[in-house]
Amino acid sequence: MSLKQFINEAISPWMKQEGPDSDIVMSSRIRLARNFAEHPFPIIAKEDTLSKVLAYFEENFQQTSFRDYKDFELVRMRDLQPVEKRVLVEKHLISPHLAEHSENSATLISQNEQVSIMVNEEDHVRIQLYFPGFQLDKALEQASQLDDWLEEKVDYAFDENRGYLTACPTNVGTGMRASVMMHLPALSMTQQINRMIPAINQLGLVVRGIYGEGSEALGSIFQISNQITLGKSEEDIVEDLHSVVKQLIDQERKARETLMHRSSIRLEDRIFRSYGVLTNSRIIESKEAAKCLSDLRLGIDLGLIDHIPRTILNELVILTQPGFLQQYAETSLSPDERDVRRASLIRERLQLEHKE
Repeated sequence: MSLKQFINEAISPWMKQEGPDSDIVMSSRIRLARNFAEHPFPIIAKEDTLSKVLAYFEENFQQTSFRDYKDFELVRMRDLQPVEKRVLVEKHLISPHLAEHSENSATLISQNEQVSIMVNEEDHVRIQLYFPGFQLDKALEQASQLDDWLEEKVDYAFDENRGYLTACPTNVGTGMRASVMMHLPALSMTQQINRMIPAINQLGLVVRGIYGEGSEALGSIFQISNQITLGKSEEDIVEDLHSVVKQLIDQERKARETLMHRSSIRLEDRIFRSYGVLTNSRIIESKEAAKCLSDLRLGIDLGLIDHIPRTILNELVILTQPGFLQQYAETSLSPDERDVRRASLIRERLQLEHKE
């Protein structure tokens, strides 16, 4: 398979699109946690109970469609190889937790991969919906409609006072996590992000890396999400997050302007050095790749590099992960072999832009 074919088949269609404020906000996500009222939660349920939940989804939702989200396909974890699970994690279609619980766990994925519904993760149901750019309100609207669609056939565990009941107490209430993925290179370079994170945490939000809890913010990519779900409506949660993200967007743009005004030569030198590393390296580790790709994306956003699409960061952040590297190589790779393959893939991908 050629690299171009692999990219076209590997990257989710929504990842190739741009949305509002795409120069800074890579994606917006809404995740809803739900449980069956008549079954114990997965953390204490027996396998026969989890099997019933999975069978119910297969019977009622396999190959169904809802509006723009067509032909949901049920993918069972037990049918996948470890590298295939890793690829789904890297594409944000499943969580690492779901990948570890294989026997009666699965995910329903829409044809455009914008929606994935995890079955028997920490909760019976985890609905995820992504939009490119800064589109939290639209994501919430669509996620709520998907939730209503599921609820027509699923009796959710719900309490009039507490709201939706979930395995983890921090999700009780709305059961919702709203998050945005942001590229904040200027705030990182000027170290302003270090003083902003504690302030954001005090507002009931949390700042994590690209793969959520426990992950490092490589390549100046940060995930901002709500922590509180109880006592607030979905709209209030999204409004609070929207307000903070808007301020971060404004601060990042100001920081970029300041860098261009005060240190333009140094900034250009950093960007083009990183571009040189990406186009010429024969070995590159994941951290260095993430840093150089972040610099490249900044150069594109500032108009210093005009022959490469902005979505290159979205693509290569995913494609250079261990699972994808091994999927493309069609064999397992040692860490050193992955570093070589990563450098080769990045060079090939950037060369495609020169050919087109």
